[in-house]
Amino acid sequence: MSDETLFETLPLKPVLLDTLGDLGYQRMTVVQTQSLPTVLEGRDVLVRAKTGSGKTAAFALGVLNRLESTSFRVQSLVLCPTRELANQVAKDIRRLARSLPNTKVLTLCGGVPIGPQIGSLQHSAHIIVGTPGRILKHLRKQTLRLRGVHSVVLDEADRMLDMGFMDEIEKVLGYVPVNRQTLLFSATYPADIEAMSRRVQRDPISIDVTDHEAPAHITQTWCSVTRDNRLDAMVNALCRWGGRLNIVFCNTKVDCAEVAAQLQNAGIPAIAMHGDLEQPERVRALVRFSNQSATVLVATDVAARGLDIDAVDMVFNYELPDQADVYVHRIGRTGRANKTGAAMSLVAPREERRLHAIHDEYPDSEIQKVERPKERDDHSALVPSMTTIEINGGRKHRLRPGDLLGAITAGGQIPGSAVGKIDVLERRCYIALESPQAQDAVRRLNEDPIKGMSFRARIING
Repeated sequence: MSDETLFETLPLKPVLLDTLGDLGYQRMTVVQTQSLPTVLEGRDVLVRAKTGSGKTAAFALGVLNRLESTSFRVQSLVLCPTRELANQVAKDIRRLARSLPNTKVLTLCGGVPIGPQIGSLQHSAHIIVGTPGRILKHLRKQTLRLRGVHSVVLDEADRMLDMGFMDEIEKVLGYVPVNRQTLLFSATYPADIEAMSRRVQRDPISIDVTDHEAPAHITQTWCSVTRDNRLDAMVNALCRWGGRLNIVFCNTKVDCAEVAAQLQNAGIPAIAMHGDLEQPERVRALVRFSNQSATVLVATDVAARGLDIDAVDMVFNYELPDQADVYVHRIGRTGRANKTGAAMSLVAPREERRLHAIHDEYPDSEIQKVERPKERDDHSALVPSMTTIEINGGRKHRLRPGDLLGAITAGGQIPGSAVGKIDVLERRCYIALESPQAQDAVRRLNEDPIKGMSFRARIING
C-alpha cells in the first residue's frame, strides 16, 4: 500500500497526528485520501461517499486543523439531517479534538428544550453541529452568531433534501460569511445535489469514491409470505437467522409498533423506534441497541436515519420498500468495516414487482429465495447479555467514563471486564453492564457519591 495513504503525509497539526496515532489510525480510507488534501487547502469539495466510509473524519480533521482554540467564537458549522447523526458526528469530532486545548463542540437539535441550549451558547463554542431547523431558530432568536464561521459542512446532503430542508439550509447560510469553505457530502448524486452545490459552493472539487469502495459482503435472501402469516413469519425468521444485533425495517409506524409488540410477546426484547417517540425515548433506544443490551431494533426508515453502528449482523425487511435505493440503504446497515452481513426480506406475491425493480436498478444484487421457516427456533441467542443503567448526570456535571468505571468497580466486587460501553451525554450517562452485575452496580451508584456528588441510577428496560 502506498505511503501516500499515511496521515503523517498530510499538513496536519502535530497534536492531531498524535491523537490519530493514539486512536490507532495510521492509514487513510479512500475518501480521506482523495478529499483531505483538498479540504486542507481550503477548497470547497463535493464528495459522494457511502455511510461508514470514513467521511466524518475527512471533514472533522479539516475543521479541526483550521481551529483557533484561543478564539472563542463559532468557527465551524456542521448541518445534519437528524438528531442521531448530529450527536454521532459531534461525538466523533470531540474524540479527534481531545488533545486540542479548551475545544468546545456543541450540539443543537430539535426535539429537546431550547433553554439549556441557549445557556450553553452563552459560554461560546468553537464548533456547532446540528439540524437546520433548530440552528435557524437560534439564529432568529440571536442566541447564535455565525459571523466568524470559516467552514460549513453539509453532511448527508441528499437526506436533508429528501426531508425538505433546502429552504432552511439556504436561510442558515445567509447568516454565514460568503467567503467560507463549504464541504458537501452525499451518498447519492441526484440532480438536486448538483443544483444545491451550484447554489452554496464556490468552484468545488468533485470527488466520487463509491466505485473505489470495497463492496459490502452481504448475503441477501427473501421468502414468500401472505398478509395473514407475515407477523408469525417475521418472528420465526428472526429466531432462525438473527444475530447479536438485528434491525427490522418497517414501512409504517403502525407496522413498527405491531412487529415490536409481537416480538416482545414471543420473549424477544425488541425495541421500537419511530417518529412518534419523544427524544428521551429515542436516545434510550439507540443507546441500548448500540451497547448491545438490546438485540433487535424495529424501525422506520426516517427513525433509523443517522444510525451509525458497525456491528449490525442482520437486516430484516418486514416489507420491501417502494424504492430500490431505500432497500440498498437499509441493507447497507450491515456488512460494514469489511465484515460480512446478511439481509432477509418478507415478500408477498403482490410485492414481487419490487424485487424485480431492485434487480433492474442494481443488477449486482443477488437475492436468493429461501423457504419460510414454519416453526419457531430457540431464540435464546437473541436475549442480550448486557443491561443498561441510566444515571441522572452527564457532561454538565463533569462526569467522564473513567469516573463511572471507577465508581462501579470500587471495592473489587464488580470486575472492570463486566462493564461494557459507557455513553456520557449532556445530562445523562448510560452504562452497559453484564446483566448479573446490574442490580449490585445500581445499588453502589445510588449509595456512593461520584466526584463528591450524589446521583440517581436505575436500570432501563424500555
